[in-house]
Amino acid sequence: MTSRPTVVFDLGNVLIAWDPHPAIAAAVGPDRAQAFLTGDFGFAAWNHAQDAGRSWDDGEAAALETHPHLADEIRAYRRHFDLSMVGPVEGSVTILRTLAAHGVRLLALTNWSAELFPRAVERFDFLSLFEHITVSGRISLAKPDPGVFHRLAADAPVDLLGTVFVDDSPANVEAAASVGMDAITFTTPGRLARELALRGLPVPTPDELGEPRT
Repeated sequence: MTSRPTVVFDLGNVLIAWDPHPAIAAAVGPDRAQAFLTGDFGFAAWNHAQDAGRSWDDGEAAALETHPHLADEIRAYRRHFDLSMVGPVEGSVTILRTLAAHGVRLLALTNWSAELFPRAVERFDFLSLFEHITVSGRISLAKPDPGVFHRLAADAPVDLLGTVFVDDSPANVEAAASVGMDAITFTTPGRLARELALRGLPVPTPDELGEPRT
């Protein structure tokens, strides 16, 4: 008897298009938002701390202490967070639904603030297709820390060895591979479909994905 195939998905920019710029621009305009995101504030590292379990109250307080002149930008992201969830990555969602329809076991492992993740659940119905979602902010551990994969293995549970993992971050893909997962770097839904098909998994046709045949 063969075991049921399992695929583990990242969410942000794999299934849900994410861009912090619209959220911040809603409060301060596009130019100031761009300067905030690309300047020396260090948005990515600051946001990652919340993904790794720091509360937003604590995160904002720490940022306001060191960058008081950026108060409007700092507060804008959480306040207008829904605007950062630009929408579903339609082709990837089609892949997800196809896998689900064929009985593939679906898990998710996402770097996401525990406080903000419920907003995604409310908005995107396809998240209900996952048997289990490990949210980094809830366990105070975030990718690419290899420990987060072991936590998924314990909580799901799932055998990491050979399990397919899909993420848009090369660092996260490298970390997943280091613990024995069959890790795929996400670029486009079409390429993901081809990678999954090579592994014998059911995928939609290029026409169903809305992509040209190659």
